[in-house]
Amino acid sequence: MLAQVENGFDRFLSEKNVVTDLLGQIERKSGVEKRYVALGAVCIAALYLLFGYGAALLCNLIGFAYPAYVSIKAIESSNKEDDTKWLTYWVVYGIFSVAEFFSDIFLFWFPFYYAGKCIFLLWCMAPVSWNGSQVLYTCVVRPFFLKHEAAMDRVINDLSDKARMAAESLNKEAAKVPAFKHVKTQ
Repeated sequence: MLAQVENGFDRFLSEKNVVTDLLGQIERKSGVEKRYVALGAVCIAALYLLFGYGAALLCNLIGFAYPAYVSIKAIESSNKEDDTKWLTYWVVYGIFSVAEFFSDIFLFWFPFYYAGKCIFLLWCMAPVSWNGSQVLYTCVVRPFFLKHEAAMDRVINDLSDKARMAAESLNKEAAKVPAFKHVKTQ
């Protein structure tokens, strides 16, 4: 497993992207191999997640910034496999974010919570077949969704109908107000 992580790290460092370009510039200016610069940055980030004041912000940036970047690249590529990979990540990330909203008030007080959360998010985006988003989607999200799909469709349709009716009602009421008379209703 450690060899897989090391190979993935080396593969990442050999790719051409914004991060490796920046690491290359640092390597040229400092004379320190970009591999060690990257490892140093990872260590500093890990220490900051363990002991830093803004650990929540750093953790959320890690869980959002890189996945957003590669998701955009996936959208722009003709390969649909990478689209599915990152859609799966965002589904799991969204479910985790909602669950975290309700439990954060308690979990926040656990030592090293943000380091654990960051490790979880890194596992969810790891470039391996057993990454967290694939495992959680396949074992938890998909079976739950398939079991409750019809009920969820009914709820979504009902909410959609109610939102449409509320918007139409609001539009009609706004048309009655003199200041909005010039607004065309449909």
